[in-house]
Amino acid sequence: MEKSIKHTISLLVSNKPGVLTRVALVFARRGFNIDSLVVSKAQSPEFSRMNIEATGDERTLNLVLAQLNRLIDVIHAVDHANEDVIQRELALFKVSCPPEKRTEVLQIAETFRGQTVDIGDETITLQVTGKSLKVDAFHTMMDPFGILELVRTGKVLMSRGKAATA
Repeated sequence: MEKSIKHTISLLVSNKPGVLTRVALVFARRGFNIDSLVVSKAQSPEFSRMNIEATGDERTLNLVLAQLNRLIDVIHAVDHANEDVIQRELALFKVSCPPEKRTEVLQIAETFRGQTVDIGDETITLQVTGKSLKVDAFHTMMDPFGILELVRTGKVLMSRGKAATA
């Protein structure tokens, strides 16, 4: 049995209703779970860019990519698992934070270049951006304080230099 690894796939697709459903069905039919999905307009309004993070084996991923590239509304789909690309994620953490813990929580947030977006009597909401590993590490540091809510955007990515993101 092949080893499952994380794949970061970018797609350029036509900006039309139903495209997301057709793309998601390709993953579902092959038993690939989508861990993260971000969709936004591309530089041209007739196209959208999708960034999908999924876990699975290499052979099945190749079949998924071939199927995606055959869909009419998919301009191209590429796996960036082994490429040097710029990747970022944003997360909002609402943490239990009585006044006596506030300094400690804010010092940890500062270490991660986090930003305070809301402070209540017993809570603090922090924003952290960066690679997924950084967001995961911040999550680990906030766990002991009690995370009340967590929202993550999923990965966005872009090719480095002059190369266009596939």
